[in-house]
Amino acid sequence: MAARKRARIILAKVGLDGHDRGVKVLASLLMAEGFEVTYLGLYNTPEMVVRSALQEDADVIGVSFLSGEHLTLTPKIAAEMQEHGMKEVLLIVGGVIPAADEEALLKMGVRRVFRGSLVAEVVDFLNGHFEQR
Repeated sequence: MAARKRARIILAKVGLDGHDRGVKVLASLLMAEGFEVTYLGLYNTPEMVVRSALQEDADVIGVSFLSGEHLTLTPKIAAEMQEHGMKEVLLIVGGVIPAADEEALLKMGVRRVFRGSLVAEVVDFLNGHFEQR
């Protein structure tokens, strides 16, 4: 039986959001769960995130929003992903996101919105997704 490839995850802060403590904790805990995680840091553009995901052959792009820019920047990330044929790459977002915005984000191509979630919820979602493949 072949060993299962560990999921590769790109985590990033996009735009002018300078609050990164939560995404750093998430990165650390995901690594402890066996995921390969690359955290891109602060002040990325949508193009930078997608280019990094392509270079790293990522399975997941996770973006943390605490600045209210999720409805402006998420469609740009989704468009970049579509332009590069990244249909199999999951786009997930989390942070301070109003529940009323979740449906719009899902319509943009986001697979899951995590609002104030525990890391266990993120891990369970990712494990469930990759076990189905």
